[in-house]
Amino acid sequence: MSGPKIDQRFADYFVIAGLDVTSGLEPDLLSGEHLQCPPLQRPYKSRVLANYPDSLPWNPIDRDAVGMLCLPKGLSFRTERQCHKPQFHSFIITREDGSKLYGSSYIFFEEVTNVQICAAMQTLQHMYEAERGGGLITSITSTQSLQEPLLDHSPLLDDRDIDTTESYDIKTDRLYVTKSICLISQVQFVSAPRTFLKQLAESVHKPIANQLPLEAYIYNQLYDVPMPPPGRSMKFYGVTSPIFCQRPSTGELPLFDFSLWDLVRLLGLDHLVQLLVSVLLEHQILLFSSDYHRLMLVAESMVTLVFPFSWQHVYVPILPASLQHFLDAPVPYIMGLHHGEDDMDKPQLPNEANLCFVDIDNNTVEVPEDLPAFPFEQELKEELYQAIVSSKERMLKETFTDSVISSPKRRPNPRQLSNTNADVELSMRKNYSSPGLEKMEILQQSEAWSKISAIAKKTGVWNKDFGTYEMEVSPKLAKEEEAKEKFTDSSKMPARELEELKFNNAIREIFLNRFVNMFCWYEEFVILNSQDLDSWLTNRESMQNFDKASFLSDQPESYLPFMSPFLETQMFASLIDNKIISNWEDSDASLKVFESRVKTLKEGLDISSHRSQTYLPCSKLKDTEILIEKRSNYIDHIGKKPGLPEDVTPPPELQLGFFPILVKDILNSEANIKPKMDSAKWRRKDRLLQQSEHLKLNSRQREKFLAEARSKLVQPRLTEMAAGGMAQTNWKFVETLLKECKTKTKRMLVEKMGQEAVELGHSEGNLTGVEENTLIASLCDLLERIWSHGLQTKKGKSALWSHVLNFVEIEEGNEGKPVNPDLLSPDLSSMALPEGEKTPRRGHRRTGSRGNIELPALKPLPKTLSCDMRRVQEMGNIKTDVGRARAWVRLALEKKLLSSHLKELLSDSYLLRNLYKRYAFLRCEDEREQFLYHLLSLNAMDYFCFTNAYTNTVVPYRVLIYPSLKFGCTTTSANPWITFAGHMGETGIIEIPKGVLEFCVEHKNLGVLTTLRIGHDNSGITPKWLIEYVLIRNEISGHTYKFVCGRWLGKGVEDGSIERLLVAELLSQNSQAGELLSAVTSPPRATSPVSVRSPAEPGTTGNLTIPDIQEMLGHAVNGLIKHFYRSEKERGNLTYLLCGDKGLVQCIELIFLYGFRSSRLFRNKFYTWDYLERVRSHLEPSMSREGGRRRTEAEVALFWALSSLLSKINEDAESVGKDGKFQIFVCVGIRDHTLQSWLPMIARNVITAQMYEEKSFMRDNDLITFITHILDTLNDFNIVLEPSLVRGLDI
Repeated sequence: MSGPKIDQRFADYFVIAGLDVTSGLEPDLLSGEHLQCPPLQRPYKSRVLANYPDSLPWNPIDRDAVGMLCLPKGLSFRTERQCHKPQFHSFIITREDGSKLYGSSYIFFEEVTNVQICAAMQTLQHMYEAERGGGLITSITSTQSLQEPLLDHSPLLDDRDIDTTESYDIKTDRLYVTKSICLISQVQFVSAPRTFLKQLAESVHKPIANQLPLEAYIYNQLYDVPMPPPGRSMKFYGVTSPIFCQRPSTGELPLFDFSLWDLVRLLGLDHLVQLLVSVLLEHQILLFSSDYHRLMLVAESMVTLVFPFSWQHVYVPILPASLQHFLDAPVPYIMGLHHGEDDMDKPQLPNEANLCFVDIDNNTVEVPEDLPAFPFEQELKEELYQAIVSSKERMLKETFTDSVISSPKRRPNPRQLSNTNADVELSMRKNYSSPGLEKMEILQQSEAWSKISAIAKKTGVWNKDFGTYEMEVSPKLAKEEEAKEKFTDSSKMPARELEELKFNNAIREIFLNRFVNMFCWYEEFVILNSQDLDSWLTNRESMQNFDKASFLSDQPESYLPFMSPFLETQMFASLIDNKIISNWEDSDASLKVFESRVKTLKEGLDISSHRSQTYLPCSKLKDTEILIEKRSNYIDHIGKKPGLPEDVTPPPELQLGFFPILVKDILNSEANIKPKMDSAKWRRKDRLLQQSEHLKLNSRQREKFLAEARSKLVQPRLTEMAAGGMAQTNWKFVETLLKECKTKTKRMLVEKMGQEAVELGHSEGNLTGVEENTLIASLCDLLERIWSHGLQTKKGKSALWSHVLNFVEIEEGNEGKPVNPDLLSPDLSSMALPEGEKTPRRGHRRTGSRGNIELPALKPLPKTLSCDMRRVQEMGNIKTDVGRARAWVRLALEKKLLSSHLKELLSDSYLLRNLYKRYAFLRCEDEREQFLYHLLSLNAMDYFCFTNAYTNTVVPYRVLIYPSLKFGCTTTSANPWITFAGHMGETGIIEIPKGVLEFCVEHKNLGVLTTLRIGHDNSGITPKWLIEYVLIRNEISGHTYKFVCGRWLGKGVEDGSIERLLVAELLSQNSQAGELLSAVTSPPRATSPVSVRSPAEPGTTGNLTIPDIQEMLGHAVNGLIKHFYRSEKERGNLTYLLCGDKGLVQCIELIFLYGFRSSRLFRNKFYTWDYLERVRSHLEPSMSREGGRRRTEAEVALFWALSSLLSKINEDAESVGKDGKFQIFVCVGIRDHTLQSWLPMIARNVITAQMYEEKSFMRDNDLITFITHILDTLNDFNIVLEPSLVRGLDI
């Protein structure tokens, strides 16, 4: 569409749609089967009877689509006994290139005078009554039967309950049918077209004095009324009164001409905000109503209130009955589904896991599970409520109840809320309608009145139609209306319309202000590059345009559940794309408005409140209202008065009550196709602004970008009903799902691998917290949409879970008996224990050749789909099928079995054929294989999406203790105990029965395990126990943790410790039993210093040299620094970085051990803890100032802090050996940032010279300085130790 060809007219087409008598009475097959309904309730095929002009070169018309949306449910027939109330609705037609046309349809009833149509309706009535009579009369062939009602000749039907209001008798009844008149425009005005069409339709039934031919008004509308440019207002003439409209300027919010007052009245604020959150998170939105205008109102309001963001997916506010198969589309959508007034049942939908269902008429909203709250949701509702309260008196002077907004503590009953809305609606009708009409509307709704009027009409007492009552308003009432019209100032917009615009503006500004506050600093996180626009467009898919992790880390905690998934949406990505494109081109109009508001907010903020977490109310209302009032009071353009063009033959006289086919020569002349604009009325600048803002004329590069975006959008075409068209559309859905799966799995892998987990010293990936949870939740939603595509029959809200249940049921049936629970991994139900009780279970013991006990064997868990399904079913805290499906997916992903499980699930081709249609994604073999391959790639990383998500689940932990087989120390006479902890909690002490090496403990989910403490009371004859390592397996997730020990427990051996602290090491999911039982290589100081050797020999520091230890220390400190520089939500296991293999504590131990010569001097009985004790004893006299050199106050304070710590550890950790005490000392010194201050004082001591060789860290000042400086780099970080590390000591 090129610029010069675009017309600047208010309306491009006028359309008449209705009954084509030449085609006869055809059933509307696209609306489904309705033979069970009375003929008057069935839909019939409608046609476009005429459109004026025939076609415009810059805006061709799609007659099929327009006809379908003018009368979406086809033709409706009524008799005079039924309601003939006219209806109005607007609609949207989206073309393949993404451009849109906007229509306004006014539907009214017109009497049928064609004899053939009436006879056909009578025939259908007879056939329907015959079928209800039990088939006694099967056919009607004679002409006589068409003229005489069959009911009079069938005595068997006399006693049946026939609803006479739904029957048709050609002798006594008059037949009416719907007709639509419609305006098509390129800009979405609603109020002005509705007023114009209403006046035009009423002029046919109730002509006014000096009324012009209909062609004069329509000609004026099509060719003489221009489109007002942005920032201008206009008045043009209808049939009975002037009509006003105005258009916002480019610096204001875009044009929106629906009534948000009606939206709030229909939904209430609670439901409104819930629906808005679902739209922002791009869920599937299905609107349900018996009123087409309500469908459009809610749909358009939602896509408007998300400004500056824009909906990027399928958008069909009015879904014709012929396209209802699109409801199983596996993509985000907003669709409106119409239902009859008597058919209020919720439709059967294939996918409800990700669906937001809105029953507009009954004011109910069903949102997806776990829908997050909107940031500052309650404050937002309060501000909206204040806007409603301040506007209600000016709007309709009606009483608005508090049910519009409900407090979180008191939620109104839906039935009460519905009744309240009904009362408000009635009140609104009273304000809109005249008194006489209001009384008649009330009478029409009365059942008694319907029966009385029917009797009166049959007897001939009254033969008037409700629809013509408006023409019979009393002369007094007509005079009152005329007088009221005289006092109305026709030079400016009516007060009610002005207040409607101001209320709309207030609600929209409040929502925009919320987005401005939430994304005020978003520009700082946009990732720009030095490429040109063409290169950027080419590589856009593979580039990261926004630093999501940093942005989330900068947000308040309460924002994260909403913000994290929102940053993954297409509407947010589109805003960032537009922001980047603005570096090369003019900014998008919406982006300009948004950034101007952001700039205003930043200017008003104090620098110190850079990241303010307070709610800031909207401050732009008064400024924007002034512009609206100015345009309303000072009209910029007054349209030309209606009249016929010169030199045309006047049309024939109007037939009262019938809207005619208009004279084509008047409305379709070639001279009128060219736009007629008075250029003096509008400046060129205004036209350019109009094109820029509303017609979206962009450069070549922007068109390339938009074309690429549109190619990804699967938008259903209204004329795409043929089998080939539907097949092509479904194939697009399949391709879209496959591409989305590829994108999501790639994103999950890249995010995981980008966390530098290896450099942090942890074996697991560290994408944790809200961001990982968002990615996993998005994957779960994708799987639900894939499993819902092409579903034959819906069973339950989760298609995936239903498939799993069916598969397991068939599998068990094939085996001939139910699955034996004993064959599964330990059953939670069979192991349920009283709260707080933790009883170990005696493991299997056998006599072996190497001694009187054999080590326990860790049997592998079953890896079947059914096993994991049973596990999920046993989780009592999950109540819905959708929740169970998500838990099953998370569990399979954590166990690296997701691809395997789904492959097993899809292996039953017979079940697939029964559950899914041929075009379903799951029945496309090539795409299905690629889909499973993409999921298989996720096995490359470790996920804890199940463990981290279900914190309240009771988990069975299997514990296996592996003692040394040497020295006959496989058992102990003491009473052993164990306790282990994770990042979610700690078990407390668990007593271990003597002789038991394998047992199972149930406990609330501990998360990822970090530490284990094992010990005994040193009782009995042979209490000494040499433990090699301990294994603990989470029996649900299958994660196995190895706690290496290699030390003795018992007094009189090694350092005399009767308890040990062990650090967890997560084993690979693919670890084999042989690997688990392999020999343990104890860490350098983990073994007892029985024979301390020289530094060059193994036994103390092994073959490590001073540079090796320096390098290890540097890596350990660097890992800690990286840990703290990451956001708190993404940090890994601090305990492992401190106390794990090559952790900081181990490096400090190596520093103290290097060059330690205690073995020669003290016969293997001296430890570094003894060294610290001797240093303290030597320094204490000098610190008390009794002798020696005078110490500074800082040195004295430093010493007494050291002495106090050593004393506390000695007093409170009696059961901990000297090595354990030294470990506590190092941990506390690192936590309090005092270790680097103590080291020089300890090193400059006579004791050091006695106990260390010259070539050691402790006797080299340069090395001590190196250690001090490198530990100083940790001073800026707050190091928090797990309680298990300090054994609960108050230090």
